[in-house]
Amino acid sequence: MQDEHVEIAVIGGSGLAALAVDDARLLAPVPTPYGTVSGIVVGRLAGRRTAFLARHGAGHRVPPHRIDARANLWALASLGARILVSTNAVGGLEADMRPGDLALTDQLIDRTWGRADSYFDGGDIVQGVEHLPLAEPYSRELRRIAAAALHDAGETPRESVTSVVIQGPRFSTRAEAGWHRLMGAGIVNMTQLPEAALAAELGFAHVNLAIITDTDTERGDGDRDRSVTAERVFQVMAEAEPRLNAAIAAIIRAIPAGFTAPTLLSEDAVRSILAAEPNDRDGGAG
Repeated sequence: MQDEHVEIAVIGGSGLAALAVDDARLLAPVPTPYGTVSGIVVGRLAGRRTAFLARHGAGHRVPPHRIDARANLWALASLGARILVSTNAVGGLEADMRPGDLALTDQLIDRTWGRADSYFDGGDIVQGVEHLPLAEPYSRELRRIAAAALHDAGETPRESVTSVVIQGPRFSTRAEAGWHRLMGAGIVNMTQLPEAALAAELGFAHVNLAIITDTDTERGDGDRDRSVTAERVFQVMAEAEPRLNAAIAAIIRAIPAGFTAPTLLSEDAVRSILAAEPNDRDGGAG
C-alpha cells in the first residue's frame, strides 16, 4: 500500500494520456497481487485528491486485450479511491452521432473473451466465490450528477447509452456493426469490460464518460474510405483533449464531498480482495 491517499480515481482511455491536475506527482510503481502498476499520477483536481492512470500505458503500448484491469483497479483502490471516473474513445452506432459527441454509458454488452473478469476466479489470490449482480454496471446517481455538471459546462451529452464491448484490437466489420445496432448498442468500444465489472467488485461508484471519435463503419454505406481508422480516432482525441479535461474536472467538482454508493458485493467481499498480498511481477497498465 502507498502512503498517498486519494478520493477519486480517473482512468484515461485512448488519446487521454495525461490529466491536468495541480501538484502532480508520479507515484513509484504500485505492487498488486496481479503485478506492478506504473504510471499513476496523483494531485488535486477541482480541489479533490485524485489519481490518474492511462489505461493503455505510456505511449499507448498496451493493446485492449492485454490490459491487466485487475492490477490497475486494485492499485487505484489501494490508494483509497472509491469513486471512479473512466473515459473511453468509442465508435458511434446511431445515425445522428458525430465525432466529438459526449455520452454517459449506462449499459454494456460483452463480446470479449479470454480476459480475467473477476477477482473471485477460483484461484489462490482471493478465496471464495461471489456472483456479482451487474444489472446496473455504472452508478445511476453519479451519472445524474455528471449529466448535470456537463450541461452546466456547456456540453450536451447523451445521458444514457448502451455500449457493445468488442475484443479488439481490430475494428468491426460492416456486418458486425449492423449486428451491434440490432442488439441495441449505441456505441462500440474495446475496454469497458472487464473494467466495469472489476470496479464493481471493488466497490467503486463508477461513472463512464465516452467520447465518440468516429461513426464505426458509417452505417454500411459502402464507402470504405469513411470507415474508422486508428489515425482518425487519435486525431479526434487530440483535438478534444482540453475539452475532455474540462469535462472531467466539471464532473469531479460536482460530486458531493463524502459521496458514497452502496456496494454491489458485501463490504467483507471487497475487503477480502484488498487484503490479498501484492507481488512485484510486471503487470498493469505500464
